[in-house]
Amino acid sequence: MKKIETVAVIGLGYIGLPTAAILAENGVKVLGVDVSDRTVDAVNAGTVPFVEPDLAGFVARGVEKGLLSASKTTPAADAYIVAVPTPFKDGHSPDLGYIEAAARGLAPQLTGDELVILESTSPPGATEHMAEVIFAERPELREAELDFAHCPERVLPGRVMVELVTNDRIVGGSTRRAAERARDLYRTFCEGEILLTDTRTAEMAKLVENSFRDVNIAFANELSVICAEQGIDVWELIELANHHPRVNILQPGPGVGGHCIAVDPWFIVDAAPQTARLIRAAREINDGKPQWVIDQVKAAAFDVQQATGRAPVVAALGLAFKPNIDDLRESPALNIAAELAGQFSGSDVLVVEPHVTELPAALQGKDNVRLVAADEALDAADIVVLLVDHSAFADLGDRVADKRVIDTRGQWRTGPSL
Repeated sequence: MKKIETVAVIGLGYIGLPTAAILAENGVKVLGVDVSDRTVDAVNAGTVPFVEPDLAGFVARGVEKGLLSASKTTPAADAYIVAVPTPFKDGHSPDLGYIEAAARGLAPQLTGDELVILESTSPPGATEHMAEVIFAERPELREAELDFAHCPERVLPGRVMVELVTNDRIVGGSTRRAAERARDLYRTFCEGEILLTDTRTAEMAKLVENSFRDVNIAFANELSVICAEQGIDVWELIELANHHPRVNILQPGPGVGGHCIAVDPWFIVDAAPQTARLIRAAREINDGKPQWVIDQVKAAAFDVQQATGRAPVVAALGLAFKPNIDDLRESPALNIAAELAGQFSGSDVLVVEPHVTELPAALQGKDNVRLVAADEALDAADIVVLLVDHSAFADLGDRVADKRVIDTRGQWRTGPSL
């Protein structure tokens, strides 16, 4: 069995690059692959193309030691980790095109006895599908003892470099040997327990973990709408209910974002459309929450316009899908800001996002949208919509006493209702 001395990590995004960097930190020779010139150039310069605490140091050290490099073409290696996107197509069906492209890109480099790991969050059967794509390219490899495994990431953006090391991992292998080889590779940096299973169970485990959270968030989001109708502070209510020893309600928000919780449950629904009823309902509740927020802004805008006789200025605070990062994937905050720009064509929409330096593509080309600092937005705004509870916004609550405020995160609540 071939000893794993070099690893090619295909896809240097929010999971692939940290994985490559942590492997290099632990002495493994890592060859990164990405389609983006910007990403490849950044890594080879020892820098990072996105915000993730501590990642820059790992990348810089890996490059300096000669253990980490990047290119746009897939090299020969002893093991391959595929960490590419798995978006939607045709509504909510999973698009495996990036996985297929990665498989075709690595197939010419295989000689036999390599380990190929799919890390991308995927529907059941995706690892088997990746193997079949490789075998279609190289039929002779069916007899070459290739090992395939699925090892889903389970890290929290903002804590990736910590949780890669400390969290337990699930490794699903096409065979016992494949699972054990993948386990041994991840053991070079993972201090948590590594649990072995088959590929389909490993794929479903990641989907189930995120679907569980999605269902819980949907309960909180539905509760927030009910409480708004009833004149109840939902955050106080949840805080009180969570004092029950067996209750742990999550926090509501403007929707659910990121490439995991907002996406993964649909993969289960697609696999079992007739039976995944609760999971579908949760997705629909969370996907519908942004429109509810927009409706609250519309109502506030009507009141302001009636009182002042002019179109209101709207400040939208936050674009990322969660606090203190620059990740905009599937962000409800970004979608809300874009929708507000279209709905309020006569109003200025002032966007505040401290973790980006330019308007994202979804907001570019809209004449009434500007990316500004928080002070400028709050000075000018009639309506303030808090969409992301970035730490930078925590102390701004006192600045909005004379504004119409839609606080979707409860960051500025002052305490009990008494």
